[in-house]
Amino acid sequence: MKKDQQNEILYLNALNLITFLGPKRIDTLLKHFGSAEAAWEVSAKDLVSVLDLLGHADRLEKERLKIDPNNAWDLLKEHKVDCITPDDLEYPSLLKQLHYPPPILYYRGSLKKINQPAVAIVGSRRCTFYGREVAHRLAGELSMAGITVVSGMALGIDSAAHRGSLENSGYTAAVLGCGVDQCYPPANADLMEQIIAAGVVLSEFPIGTEPLPIHFPQRNRIISGLSLGTVVVEATAKSGALITASYALEQNREVFAVPGNVGSPYSRGSHRLLKEGACLVESAADILEELNLNSSTGMQLTLGMAGADLSDREKILLALIPYQPMHIDTIIQLSGISAAETSVLLLPLELKQCIRQTPGKYFCRT
Repeated sequence: MKKDQQNEILYLNALNLITFLGPKRIDTLLKHFGSAEAAWEVSAKDLVSVLDLLGHADRLEKERLKIDPNNAWDLLKEHKVDCITPDDLEYPSLLKQLHYPPPILYYRGSLKKINQPAVAIVGSRRCTFYGREVAHRLAGELSMAGITVVSGMALGIDSAAHRGSLENSGYTAAVLGCGVDQCYPPANADLMEQIIAAGVVLSEFPIGTEPLPIHFPQRNRIISGLSLGTVVVEATAKSGALITASYALEQNREVFAVPGNVGSPYSRGSHRLLKEGACLVESAADILEELNLNSSTGMQLTLGMAGADLSDREKILLALIPYQPMHIDTIIQLSGISAAETSVLLLPLELKQCIRQTPGKYFCRT
């Protein structure tokens, strides 16, 4: 990196540490003064001339006096955090299309695949088993088709989407509502490390930024901004996933929704989206078709469509197993097949990915 480029990103990081600036005001400063370094070095008197800073010049000056750009840069290196600006070739091309894209992105992991086609999968933190399974399966199928899976690393649907991608050797991007030096939620520490190893964790917030509630709507803008389309798997009537869908519409991106149980509060948000014209998703193929993307693997991508090449006895058993977990004793009772034979039949159904075993000898359709 050339010295002038190094200085520019160093001072962009410093400007981004000023809490109230944000992408719009930083963009104004860059256009007004010509560079991040010039904007940082300008006198308090000259700051008053910037329209977007009317009434804030004194506050900017007070915050600026507390920041040493070189020390802030050294802290990034200490935490092994990389950063990128819109002038870099690896900066996500879809983000550049936004009004006021992030002037600097912080990341851990690899950006080598960040510009391949991407789809966001989002939903409620509190979700049903069905929602987790659908998110996991959709993410896996999209990954096998060469599509990046983007989400927010929250509990519930987000985590299931990231795991579905990782378990199918996919590239996944997690967008945080805090600095990338932190893990939120803490329970996802192992997941975060897996994403860093196989994909990327990124944020527009500088390191040290706490995961405050006001940060997550801003985070959602980046999730949808990185993606050609956003899939809402499960969402309550006031779910943050609906904010992501709203941003997607503003950004002229596609919005998809997965239908759920009509009696479930976790389906109300996604069903509202469907009523408003969102594309209904039953399979990854629905997403690829709507976005005019072809599967790089040539695979038939479906949800819950397994069943080819099964014996008659396997088909009987599969027809009895629902998408919600069912205990093996219930399967035996309903099928009328002996316990020994049922156990033998369940194994090939698992190997053919028609069913999945969950803890406690429960099985469900996939």
